[in-house]
Amino acid sequence: MLTFPLALASAGIIPGMLTCVFSGVVAAFGLYLLSVCARNAPHRRASFFAVAHLTYPRAAVFFDAAIAIKCFGVSISYLIIIKSLVPSVVASLYHDLAPGRSPPEWAINGRIWLLLLIIVLVPLCFMRHLHSLRHTSYIALFSVIYLVLVVIVCYFVPLEGMPPRGEVHLIKFTPNFVSTFPIQVFAFTCAQNIFPIFNEVKTNSQARMNTIIGSAIGGATLVYEVIAVFGYLTFGTNVGANIIAMYPSTSLFVAVGQLAIAILVLFSYPLQVHPCRNCLDKVFHFNPAAVPGKLGGADGDDHAASCEDDEDHTAGEMTSFKFLALTTVIVTGGFSIAYFVDDLQMVLSFVGSTGSTTISFILPGLFYWQMFRNEPGANRGVARAALALAIYGGCILVFCLSFNIYQVLYPSAGGPAGH
Repeated sequence: MLTFPLALASAGIIPGMLTCVFSGVVAAFGLYLLSVCARNAPHRRASFFAVAHLTYPRAAVFFDAAIAIKCFGVSISYLIIIKSLVPSVVASLYHDLAPGRSPPEWAINGRIWLLLLIIVLVPLCFMRHLHSLRHTSYIALFSVIYLVLVVIVCYFVPLEGMPPRGEVHLIKFTPNFVSTFPIQVFAFTCAQNIFPIFNEVKTNSQARMNTIIGSAIGGATLVYEVIAVFGYLTFGTNVGANIIAMYPSTSLFVAVGQLAIAILVLFSYPLQVHPCRNCLDKVFHFNPAAVPGKLGGADGDDHAASCEDDEDHTAGEMTSFKFLALTTVIVTGGFSIAYFVDDLQMVLSFVGSTGSTTISFILPGLFYWQMFRNEPGANRGVARAALALAIYGGCILVFCLSFNIYQVLYPSAGGPAGH
């Protein structure tokens, strides 16, 4: 969200807006495919593991492991953002509310804030269901609205101390487009939570799921477009990789916006812990002996027994001990890494380019293709489109990995990497 104005500047207003919409549509299609596949999973127990068990059973555990690693890496990035952002918010508030006074040393220490915020985050991470996080999600959404307000207001009423505006182009591709396009692609990554939503929503008909997917991706697209356009029109080619950092931090209006971002990231953290824990549960439960030789072939009895075993497992939630143990390991490990590490940009670039691409494009396409390509009465056009989505995901994965490797070898040549 914060980098979209730079993404727009890398190609011009028209191409930038079109690539944003394109990325949203592709992500929505992947979510749709997963929601359709979820209907063949055990009732109200859909997961990547359950769907993979019906399509690519021998690879199910690797899929879940990849998703768990991806979510864990993103959750750490959230903590690092909080650690770096809160001290600057405190300093800005002191500048406005107590002129001439410096904040206490502890108040601008990110590590201390990280330890304090554990008190808020830990109870949220131990919630079993996404439904329990609805109230914090409302607060996070209000934070997004406030950030949109900051960008729009500062366009019409520029603040003192803002950098001058550069050129504005309708169409002008720059080398930066190579580094900012992956940001647009990964900005819509939310497939890790589609199965919990499918399981928990009161009415999970396909029409209802389509509405949920459309409103989520549509809302995100609208927010991205508004911030991108107004941010780019405000600063032009001088726009930076973090739009909120372009405004003077001495302004209370901007400081509250930074606080809103910190709150947004804070309450997004449990949304990464939830799928990470569920995927790790499937990884540790995995029984290679129960995996069938092939789907629906001569080993039909073995496959039926395997699915029956999987349904027995998914019929109940994970045990309290495993739930507590996995959550404790995820939260403790994440906080420990975030406490000692300040920059995970390149690591997260690799995690994002592989994990996000896999769960958003490759797996939805392959799952649907395998499940419905020979299904009587199935829409062959959708199946072919699903396969095309998987191929598209593979191309994006190769492109982003190659670009990340290039950045490692030639660090001075790269721009902001996609996460």
